[in-house]
Amino acid sequence: QLVESGGGLVQAGGSLRLSCAASGRTFSNYFIAWFRQGPGKEREFVGAISWGAFSTFYADSVKGRFTISRDNAKNTVYLQMNNLKPEDTAVYYCGASLSYSRTYPSYNYWGQGTQVTVSS
Repeated sequence: QLVESGGGLVQAGGSLRLSCAASGRTFSNYFIAWFRQGPGKEREFVGAISWGAFSTFYADSVKGRFTISRDNAKNTVYLQMNNLKPEDTAVYYCGASLSYSRTYPSYNYWGQGTQVTVSS
């Protein structure tokens, strides 16, 4: 089970940190990815981290602004979002997959999502 938290309303240029807490099973061999879905849009890849290998991957649209990290002791993955833009407004989801992918059907486990709204 994955549970996201940390969303909210922020002004453009501001920051938020989202959390994805894993429970109920081990995700030690999984990639954890963040996706987002804006109004009327497809779910798009934001970034991913390998749970054990410390590798990170980012979409070009967020590279340099967003950072993914994880705390193994807390079974939690974080998405630090800086310099937020109105186009970052979306519901943000975390997902888990045994292999790295930028497409959401590849992910087997999902959280319920957390809303991020960036005002201009």
